[in-house]
Amino acid sequence: MRSALTTITDAEGRVICERCLVADRPHTRLRGLLGRRELARDEGLLLCPAPSIHTWFMRFPIDAVFLDGHLRVIGVSPDVVPWRVAARHGARAVLELAAGEAGRRRLEAGASLMLLDSDGAPHAA
Repeated sequence: MRSALTTITDAEGRVICERCLVADRPHTRLRGLLGRRELARDEGLLLCPAPSIHTWFMRFPIDAVFLDGHLRVIGVSPDVVPWRVAARHGARAVLELAAGEAGRRRLEAGASLMLLDSDGAPHAA
């Protein structure tokens, strides 16, 4: 998959991230959220593959949602502030959301997520 915007839902159809950039190429993973002043509540970044993240040089805190190879949540690190590292054993991807969004959207370990194309059809990460 090329880097593109997508929507992420859970297994119950609740929208988890309305406008998520899928960063699955070296350049987009390297750039991440660097240079941004904020991340809106409806935005996110899905880094894959990625077992960990860092917030070096960032200007704002984020929630890091760690996913296994089937897009199942294996852990959440809320409010990761700048200049920190976060990781989970077994993670294959990380969904970065605005700080507080993981809790607001009730994301917890065991939840299964799904990526939707622009026409609403599911596709794999």
